Amino acid sequence: MATLVLNASEILTMAGPDGPRAGRDKAALGLLRDGAVLIEGSKILEAGPQAKVMAHPLAKSAKTLSAEGRVVLPGFVDSHTHPVFAAARLDDFSARLSGQSYEDIALRGGGILSTVNGVRGAAESDLTAGLRRRAFDFIASGTTTIEAKSGYGLDLDNELKLLRVLRTANERGPLEIVPTLLAAHAVPPELKGRKDEFVTRVCADMIPRVAAEKLAVFVDLFCERGYFDLGDLEIIAEAGAKAGLKLKVHSEQLSRLGSLPAAVRLGAVSADHLDCVEEEDMAALAASQTVACLVPGSNYFLGKPYPPARRLLDSGAAVALATDYNPGTCPCWDMRMIISIATTQMKLSPAEALVAATINGACAINLQKTHGSLEAGKVADLVCYDAEDHREIAYWFGAPTVRWVMKKGEVVFSAAGRRP
Repeated sequence: MATLVLNASEILTMAGPDGPRAGRDKAALGLLRDGAVLIEGSKILEAGPQAKVMAHPLAKSAKTLSAEGRVVLPGFVDSHTHPVFAAARLDDFSARLSGQSYEDIALRGGGILSTVNGVRGAAESDLTAGLRRRAFDFIASGTTTIEAKSGYGLDLDNELKLLRVLRTANERGPLEIVPTLLAAHAVPPELKGRKDEFVTRVCADMIPRVAAEKLAVFVDLFCERGYFDLGDLEIIAEAGAKAGLKLKVHSEQLSRLGSLPAAVRLGAVSADHLDCVEEEDMAALAASQTVACLVPGSNYFLGKPYPPARRLLDSGAAVALATDYNPGTCPCWDMRMIISIATTQMKLSPAEALVAATINGACAINLQKTHGSLEAGKVADLVCYDAEDHREIAYWFGAPTVRWVMKKGEVVFSAAGRRP
């Protein structure tokens, strides 16, 4: 039976061109105050003015799901996360509060490598159980799709283990998970001082195996001083392309290395972080299809300056927002908090932030044809908020504002406490 969503104060369809929203479209919400959405199975049949939707042959026999005067919009697409790990990094947290830097913590054995040690010692079943618990947190906050990276294994067996965890959690649902191979996250301790040898292993062993087993859609690397350089980016991008993996890049996070122009030239789907991007790189980014994926939750948690979101938007670049959820630098899964940070600290408008968290998030993981907006033929991922005006989503930070969440046409969470 079809489902008809009615009685919303606002429906934000995000309808528009088939591509990243930038320039004059960067705040285009497709807002309807007398709208409706008709759903059959996992797909949207019609979304638009109520009179138009009600004219559909299936509308009269459809069961009704009332928004009861609240805001309805597409589920958030969180396009940058690291959600598989064994434990929180509380020692790193304490060290940072005492004044130690990201680099200091890494040198004493903390940071990424401490999570690697935990993952290597964990059973696949335990990692899967942990991710399943976290998946509910995403869903309950209004996020229906995430991109999720490996990168805490740093050898073939453990990177495969992480990607199998992602596949299993995705198959069990309801959270949809798009996997990325981030083997080049750091050089593993057993290969300290032998970065080139590790990059060769990534390209010769890991990428072909992951592609053959269809365990990832993207390949990514941490392009940063002390980690991986522009030459490594070229090599890994080429190996990924040969294996059919699209490119994403951790870019210009701690310093300006030149990875953004390289990512644009290599056709990366997204360049992520961009804390240290320079004005001279923005025009080329704006002229490309590469999405600037900003993760201001990590800047908030680390007490670092925020990426220049306003200048990126004004340059014509397409901007997505994501959490960067991970145990070390952003233990936040809630896109509502990210939207609050984006509006209050980076001066995006609520409309710009919501576009960045939905349709542009979908563009940042190459899912814009099926996700990120409420349009006929797309996946029926809808969220209803306890709000009458979409601006309240940015305004009421830290509040439980989700009323219900629909994933692929099924209500998988409600304020009454139903768990997926």
